[in-house]
Amino acid sequence: MTNTDIPPAADSVSPSSGTAPVTPGGAVIGLDIGGTKTHGVRFEDGRAVADESVGSSNVQNVSRDEAAANLAELFSRIGSGAVAQVYAGAGGIDTDDDAAALAALIAPHVPGARITVVHDSRLLLAAGGASTGVAVIGGTGSAAWGRNSQGEEARAGGWGYLLGDEGAGYWLGREAVRHSLRRMNQGQEADELTTALLASCGLDHPNKLIALFHSVSTGRRYWAQRARLVVEAADAGHAKSRELVDQAGRDLAQLAEQTLRQLGLDGPVILGGGLGMKVPRLQESFRSTLAAAGISDVRVLDQDPVFGVLRLVAENG
Repeated sequence: MTNTDIPPAADSVSPSSGTAPVTPGGAVIGLDIGGTKTHGVRFEDGRAVADESVGSSNVQNVSRDEAAANLAELFSRIGSGAVAQVYAGAGGIDTDDDAAALAALIAPHVPGARITVVHDSRLLLAAGGASTGVAVIGGTGSAAWGRNSQGEEARAGGWGYLLGDEGAGYWLGREAVRHSLRRMNQGQEADELTTALLASCGLDHPNKLIALFHSVSTGRRYWAQRARLVVEAADAGHAKSRELVDQAGRDLAQLAEQTLRQLGLDGPVILGGGLGMKVPRLQESFRSTLAAAGISDVRVLDQDPVFGVLRLVAENG
């Protein structure tokens, strides 16, 4: 797992062991950068003194200019003076270059601070109160990451929406579109899910979903936001929507199981992300799938991942 640090006053970005000194008396800023939003918290003396959210600053989801603008807005709200460390978790941090690009966007706002960039699943594990185990993100995208007591790391998924992200928001939104088009091809009436989807998209016929789906005006976030329609339909008793939510839970559980096996662990597994934390039916499917595999220590995150930053700072110096 990539972990890129910029020590204070550094001129370039390079991986390090995290041994750079920390500016005395400075604040710690935690960032959780997802596909939809950037959540930032300023910690002083171990207490959260500012907590703000803005749009995404992940360059895999928005343009570099938009990412920079959102970060500028966030730092204007939470403050950038006397910062010792910035610890940022973001989706899609798979290489040193990924981490370096994000760190470079952050650096102008916190001169002299050490900047550490990791995959966002690392925040999730720490926020769940664990140093070892597996964290699973079920949000706009999906991924699992874990670490064992020997310091070995492993991951599963996180390939992005074109290659995977099963069980995530985009996957559910896309499956709602596929379901609606399939019914249309079979000459069936629009059902509850299709009706809700068309209304949400401002369309009057399922056939128009094809052009909209491939339009430059929509993208990953747009369709991930339609996942709520599937969840709402499932809660209302719609059979296909229930099937999709259950499948999402199973897919996320399989990511967890793969990662546990790689690390020789039997838990804990911590589930987070917007879907993972907020959809009871998905949680039930997730738990039951892991239970069938003999994995019983399963926890649903009860606080935002960014609050895992203080634990990571304490562990890594």
